[in-house]
Amino acid sequence: MATELYDLTVPVFTRGLKALSAVLDKAAAHARETGADPESYLALRLAPDMHPLAKQVQIACDGSKLCVARLSGVEAPVNEDTESTIAELQARIASTLDFIGSVPREAIDGQEEREVVLKFPGGEWPFKGQAYVVGFAIPNVFFHLSTAYGLLRQAGAPLGKRDFLGAAG
Repeated sequence: MATELYDLTVPVFTRGLKALSAVLDKAAAHARETGADPESYLALRLAPDMHPLAKQVQIACDGSKLCVARLSGVEAPVNEDTESTIAELQARIASTLDFIGSVPREAIDGQEEREVVLKFPGGEWPFKGQAYVVGFAIPNVFFHLSTAYGLLRQAGAPLGKRDFLGAAG
């Protein structure tokens, strides 16, 4: 049986976002245990020209929901990017999981040749559905998941590879 686009998107993004949620919880608990303010993590950056943790979480959510929306033709919910607490980021992750979980397999499978055009200030980047998923969407989401993990690990949260990978299945 061939792997379908649904299998490459919804379960993969679900696992990554659930792991991100658990990592945020673990980091917040560690902050409280050490007397730090968990909300201070939201401003962490790896470099001055990189987005802070809050934006990394927002982009991981957006990349997941927009991939599913672009493939399925279902309109994605719009977020205002105003989250300023870990609880608000957790709500963003939860709403993203709800959205991607609501899109039926039939709306995504078979969209390998669907035209997907990403628009950037400097122009457009056209893809076919499968190339978009494996060449842009998945790497983009995992870049932001990895960066969020790295920021929290660097801040001292007791995280390991199992935390990043999340639960299988």
